[in-house]
Amino acid sequence: MTTTAASHSGAPPPIAQRAASEDAGWHPSFVVIGAVKAATTWIQMRLRENPDVFMPACEPHFFSSGYDAGEAHYRTFFEQRPSGVRVIGEKSADYLAHPMAAARMARMLPEVRLAVLLRDPVERAYSDYKMLYRRGTVKGPPEAYLTRPGSAYQRFLFDGLYARHLERWLELFPREALLAFCHEDVAQRPRAIIEAVSHHIGVTPVLVEPHAARTENDSSTAILPLPLRKALSPFKRAVRPWRGTPVFEGTRALFAREIAYPPLSADLRARLCDFYASDTERLEQMLGIDLSHWQCSPGASRQHGRS
Repeated sequence: MTTTAASHSGAPPPIAQRAASEDAGWHPSFVVIGAVKAATTWIQMRLRENPDVFMPACEPHFFSSGYDAGEAHYRTFFEQRPSGVRVIGEKSADYLAHPMAAARMARMLPEVRLAVLLRDPVERAYSDYKMLYRRGTVKGPPEAYLTRPGSAYQRFLFDGLYARHLERWLELFPREALLAFCHEDVAQRPRAIIEAVSHHIGVTPVLVEPHAARTENDSSTAILPLPLRKALSPFKRAVRPWRGTPVFEGTRALFAREIAYPPLSADLRARLCDFYASDTERLEQMLGIDLSHWQCSPGASRQHGRS
């Protein structure tokens, strides 16, 4: 079992009792801080199914790229919360790796509850690469982006150095404020994850059975070809009400195709395992969890035939 949760007596933690009311204000009482491509959208969607929870549909990115816009800008993301909501939160997956996000959040939200999802860093890096590949942002093979720390897309490599990033957060927030669990737990034990996160933020779990095992932002999902996506981009908002209808989905299916991504070679995978090995070992010690199932756990190089 890889989930590690803050201990609790069954009662909501004090910060989670802050409601969307006059005395509590609009500030979030919990934040999902990352990691990118580690099922953060999945947990956001499941929490948004709980009527006691409000989370904006989009990622505010306030404590990372949007900080200069000011607190008034941040507040706009929470203006549409229903009056009966008990707990306010948000998800911005880039917070974990951002060098300033932890300090900025600690100043504004010193008692916030944090949730972090962690994924085998090699798989995370490749998944992040695939996301930008299908967007057309990157065009070359993985070797062009996952072998050099000085690459134009440093996030591919450095976002997976979880221990390095979490050290910043744990210097500013108490360990019991942080709930950490693994990406693979979402597929293997979705109910347990929803329950653990719900208890951590102080709400009764709500489980919508058909949705618990649903994947979000899956790279294997068929999508429209890039030129067609660009051509239709101006109409994205206009067709939004039609999404999910038989006519819309049937028409989309006529043109959508599964993308053939450039593969991650065995040699590059082994080199990435070497890159992450020491950080992963530190992460195990930091969180007290077993990550031997990750390909980048200690000894991963030997598993790939390297000494």
